[in-house]
Amino acid sequence: MLKLLRSSTRVNDQRRRAAQSLMRLFFGKPVTQSNEPLPTTGIYKILVCHYSHTLGNALLLTPLIQELEATYPGATIDIVTRSQIAEAIYGRYFSVDRLFKLPSHSARHPRTLMRQWRAIRKNHYDLVIDPDPQSQTGRLLLLRAQGTYKLGFDSPKKSGNVTHAVPVADAPTSKGKRPVFLLRAALGKPLDAPYPVPDIHLSGEERAQGREALQRILGHKGTGKRIIGVFANATGPKLLRKDWWTPFLEAFEAAAPAYQCVEIIPAFGRSLLDSRYPAYFSNDLRKLASVLSALDAYTSADCGIMHLSCASRTPTLGIFNTTSAEEWGPYGGRNHIVYGYDLTPADVGRKLAAMLAADGG
Repeated sequence: MLKLLRSSTRVNDQRRRAAQSLMRLFFGKPVTQSNEPLPTTGIYKILVCHYSHTLGNALLLTPLIQELEATYPGATIDIVTRSQIAEAIYGRYFSVDRLFKLPSHSARHPRTLMRQWRAIRKNHYDLVIDPDPQSQTGRLLLLRAQGTYKLGFDSPKKSGNVTHAVPVADAPTSKGKRPVFLLRAALGKPLDAPYPVPDIHLSGEERAQGREALQRILGHKGTGKRIIGVFANATGPKLLRKDWWTPFLEAFEAAAPAYQCVEIIPAFGRSLLDSRYPAYFSNDLRKLASVLSALDAYTSADCGIMHLSCASRTPTLGIFNTTSAEEWGPYGGRNHIVYGYDLTPADVGRKLAAMLAADGG
């Protein structure tokens, strides 16, 4: 597994260096920071170029959308995305107008790619934003778009001139906070104000449907206890297997008798906890979010469903054993990072129970 990870890292580094070289060839050296602040008036058409397509990354863009709506309440926001479920994530934001969906594998669908690029080029925007400090494709999209002001990070991994550049070295590590910081820094606004948390804007009706579904799931197994959702899946080295979850859950249940577990079933439709608990399954993102919103708490390893729980306003406790908690961890409200790097599964279970107790749960 370690050899595969190292090989994958090398391949990604090689791709990034190749893209960086091409960008510098066509668009020049990396940018320098502008001395002029971004205007707070006269911005009515905004384009956000966000190339990453994973669920977590797509959800972590929503804090920037909230910040844009608060800063430019009269503007419309278009988004370039590779997320194939972008409507479910961004569609309830009033200011979001058009979603330019690029294919997940652009090389396999060149016609779709070119059609969307032409559609983007037909528009002139007051502000174009590249919120990712690493993606060369996001910067290329920004450079190809027509815009009066262009905002992006200044970093060794970015090339091509923008009108407003913010040093990535100054930005917070958190993936959700970074794009908000980018906008605030360019505007000259205070940087220490609370950061918006991910949100997919569930309606009152969706939340009510989630509560009803959870009641049906529990049925006669309902005990009147608080309910914590457990999602036992993740990708790559983040995956915690059953021999990890079993002692974790035994320790958690002993330390938190006021809680009852509900398993959230992965997309492949199979329990990873031996069907030990009442469970819920759906491939519909908003239905899943509705049920998550009805929980009293949620826990899992670092994964897209963890970010969906945050975006559903459910107290979320993300367990981190491999990836960077500072970069990917949940923040704000009653969300918590559970640092499990050097702990046994049982220790993590007891630690999580103590966090819930400290929150009054």
